[in-house]
Amino acid sequence: MATRSWWGWGTVEDAVTGAERTALTQRIAALLPEADLTIHQPPALTALPISQSRTRAPHSLAGLASYDTADRVLHGHGQAFRDIVRNLLGRIGDVPDLVVRPRTDQDVVDVLDWCATAGLAVIPFGGGTSVVGGVEPRDCHDYPGSVALDLTALDQVLEIDRTSRAARIQAGILGPALESALRPHDLTLRHFPQSFEFSTLGGWLATRAGGHYATLYTHIDDLLESMRVVTPVGVSESRRLPASGAGPAPDRLFLGSEGTLGVITEAWMRLQDRPRWRAKASVLFDDYRAAGDATRTLAQSGLNPANCRLLDPAEAFLNAGVLAAGGALVLGFESADHPVDDALRRAVEICAGFGGRTRDVAPATASDADPSDTWRSSFLRMPYQRDALAAQSMITETFETACTWDRFDQLRAAIETAAADAFRATGVTGVLTCRFTHVYPDGPAPYFGVYAAGRWGSTVEQWDEIKTAVSEAISANSGTITHHHAVGRDHRPWYDRERPGPFATALRATKHALDPAWILNPGVLIDREELS
Repeated sequence: MATRSWWGWGTVEDAVTGAERTALTQRIAALLPEADLTIHQPPALTALPISQSRTRAPHSLAGLASYDTADRVLHGHGQAFRDIVRNLLGRIGDVPDLVVRPRTDQDVVDVLDWCATAGLAVIPFGGGTSVVGGVEPRDCHDYPGSVALDLTALDQVLEIDRTSRAARIQAGILGPALESALRPHDLTLRHFPQSFEFSTLGGWLATRAGGHYATLYTHIDDLLESMRVVTPVGVSESRRLPASGAGPAPDRLFLGSEGTLGVITEAWMRLQDRPRWRAKASVLFDDYRAAGDATRTLAQSGLNPANCRLLDPAEAFLNAGVLAAGGALVLGFESADHPVDDALRRAVEICAGFGGRTRDVAPATASDADPSDTWRSSFLRMPYQRDALAAQSMITETFETACTWDRFDQLRAAIETAAADAFRATGVTGVLTCRFTHVYPDGPAPYFGVYAAGRWGSTVEQWDEIKTAVSEAISANSGTITHHHAVGRDHRPWYDRERPGPFATALRATKHALDPAWILNPGVLIDREELS
């Protein structure tokens, strides 16, 4: 059985080692020759300065509670770069006082009742893959204790409606287990975020997660039919319907609420038949603006490719091993109903009109591998490689946004300028890359990567300064502070600016109505003192 890493991404067995680490280090050394790539090891778990638990579960919940040090540490952080580096440095900070694992809806009700009465902070926890500080108890100092409410024991597909092509699924199920349960019925949820292996359905819903697919059903929102949520004042369960015009949609209240309004325990999800036909290609460009125009034309064509990721030249080189002055467009189509070769041919034809040239779909040799295959493999290993580089003083992190097509050039230029200025201010040498993860008829979702040579012991602070600079550029140039990573605690300053004032007022009132003791995920989306 694989061992989950306490300090980094995924499992210990899948960490970057041996030849992979050597090759990765060599690539970074070639890119940033001044980087100090000395490898630093994490401290022993037993050496960490962990505070004593401040509270104990009542006898009725004692069988669900854990005070184990490793358990508390694992539930005290997410999986952002700053989380990983703080762990490597032994800067654990706040951890929950205990971890509670409910096995039924009633358990969740009972835990919330206990915490509301005792005034304890409750942080709903799924797979712990937050990259925005969404699961940290860092805003719980004014509470007599904090509880990590781990939902992963609620992990079953309870019912499948093959006629309507939907399933009732518990919120704590992990991605692989969910797909395994659906596979015998030849069905799929078809939602594959990069965190798929270690994240849960409830986490996807609570953060409005984006999946792997670039068009159509890009977010988990699109796949939700109805939801059951336990709040401190009662259970909210919406009716199963394909669509409704009956007032504001109740599910929209809890989608993206990040555990601040209630605890999602199950949902009816819309499913799809498993794809049978696939076709893919990669298109290289000599001019990045032309590549962007081709991608926009594809997004507006109605072809709806499953994959339509434009990698800028730096991203294409670093993560797909391709030299292309204007970048590379990774294309893919799939269907459960019909062959998709014609759609791919039309997409390639559109790209050719903008100067794109297609690489062979089935390369003759491994040395001439198709960039789409190389990039996909790299995509799956990115979190592990990020951890390896973080341990070598590298600042390796991502941030994402979305904007309308007419504003993309201005936004990208502003972000590049902000990043370059921040690199100079923090004394690092770095590279900024960009790819589109999702494309819509009215705009792209650009996803940026930072690769910079940091100073060991200071890389968290250096990254925080860079992150602040690029976030200011996003906010000032009409982008969203997050397309699919959620708000958490890290994005709060810019989220507060982005949301309309009347909506903020309504959110405050809703929080007060559903969580009057203000116990759910303090510091996320809204602050306690904001209630007037």
